[in-house]
Amino acid sequence: MNRQPYAVPVPKGYRVGVWEVRETLASGAFATVYAARRAVDAPDPALPRDAALKFLPTGTRTPRQLSHLRELAEREADLLGRIRAPRLIRMYETLTVDDPAHPELDGASVLVLERAEGSLDALLERTPAPEAGPALLAQICEGLHQLHHAGWVHGDLKPANVLLLADGSVRLADFNMAAELEGTHAYSPAFATPDYTAPELLWPEIDERGARIRPTADIWAFGVLAHIVLSGSFPLPGGSTQARTDAAMRYARGAEELRLSPGLPDDWREIVRDCLAATHEERAADTAALLRRVEQAAGASRSARLPRLKPRRWRRPAALAAVVAALVLAGSGVAYTSLRDEAPAAAAPPTCEKPVVYEDPEHGPGHMAGHSGTWDFTVKQGDGGSQVRELQCLLRYLHGVTEVGAVDGDFGPLTHGAVVTFQERAGLDADGMVGPATWRALRRTDG
Repeated sequence: MNRQPYAVPVPKGYRVGVWEVRETLASGAFATVYAARRAVDAPDPALPRDAALKFLPTGTRTPRQLSHLRELAEREADLLGRIRAPRLIRMYETLTVDDPAHPELDGASVLVLERAEGSLDALLERTPAPEAGPALLAQICEGLHQLHHAGWVHGDLKPANVLLLADGSVRLADFNMAAELEGTHAYSPAFATPDYTAPELLWPEIDERGARIRPTADIWAFGVLAHIVLSGSFPLPGGSTQARTDAAMRYARGAEELRLSPGLPDDWREIVRDCLAATHEERAADTAALLRRVEQAAGASRSARLPRLKPRRWRRPAALAAVVAALVLAGSGVAYTSLRDEAPAAAAPPTCEKPVVYEDPEHGPGHMAGHSGTWDFTVKQGDGGSQVRELQCLLRYLHGVTEVGAVDGDFGPLTHGAVVTFQERAGLDADGMVGPATWRALRRTDG
């Protein structure tokens, strides 16, 4: 099957509003970012000469996907519409493409963002444990404090979402998973990056509003990020994301230990260990206090104290919802809105009890009941981990094999028997081992 190399392919020189598209900066499953320059015939002192355009395919998705795009767009629009902070990426305007002659672009949402020179992720690829790492961490922590102080949780802090400007300063970006606090919790889509996901969110409790998330989830992500920046390695063992995710689950149960780099200075070691406490109750929770510790460890100047905010109720303004609907559903022409931000697409959050269909780049559509999503990793009796738990979820809640035993991630005799039962029903070799053929049958989408 031929697949587009970019989520939204845009030819060089294409014009959107006053912007002319230049080279590609980055691309993911649901968005592509291009360098752009303001056209010479469109002088506007309020807009910069250069920017980054993030194209989201909001005109070429199914109604279900558009629904989720709308929800995520509202998160971004609400956050950047109400928060202006030095360490958060700035957005200048949003547009919607109206171009029936280019159906792959027609209806796409375009976010005009502050232009960065690169990401922390790219820097770490070139230079593991960079000399400027401590100073960068101080700025990242400052951005996190600004976000938490305003009553929001980022939800997906990782090196790819930390942008570096030409002057070396840091901006936090990609707030599609961000959520506003309602007391001690917020509600966020159950999607994040497993390597930076706190153990309590690897298998979260999810309701119709999403997963319950606390600010300490960002603190965990900062601890992982700090260890990588300072040492070039992850703080939990494993040669793959899946192995490290399993290690995080064992760590949360007290069956695994952190393996902090011996090269970490003592003050950084204490900071990372406090950020990576196994439970959210034990984790460093006050980002103001954490920021002072980080600045001291980095030898950085103390940042300005943030003003005290008045308490406010969580709200979901009707006017904001109308703006987002206009952004995603697109009227005629190129629609302009006020300063609002982005909406990467995502499938409905998968849960153990409610597996959902997702699109695997190699295997096509299939049901998913957790973070694993594997099609070719073989598991057998005696194994454990997230693949086994997803196996148990699919057997019990998608195929009705209730004799699977507890959904606990341990491949015991009951799970083995349930696999044999399923394989017999599916006409497979009933050997009790779950390899590629059994995974395909488990994930089938034909009912």
